[in-house]
Amino acid sequence: MTPAVKQSPALTALREELGALDAEFVDLLARRVDIARRIGAEKRAAGLATLDTRREAQVVASVARHARRVGLHEESVRDIFWPVVAMCRRAQQDEAP
Repeated sequence: MTPAVKQSPALTALREELGALDAEFVDLLARRVDIARRIGAEKRAAGLATLDTRREAQVVASVARHARRVGLHEESVRDIFWPVVAMCRRAQQDEAP
């Protein structure tokens, strides 16, 4: 059994702040998936293919450039964002609301 480690109030507050940011991140992902579903519906209505690999690559390149501007490691952000793009692609292809 691991002994309980006493946390400073500052550490506790910082961890709570990270927890709140994690929840916001998930909320933003949900919003992105919702928008992707609506994009998929628009594409289907227009008779367009839902898969657009060129657009996906542009999106990931754009977020990587933004990551660089704000001081984040570009490749790490790319590694995070490709699964996000894949999740949204699946949402676009899903005809359910």
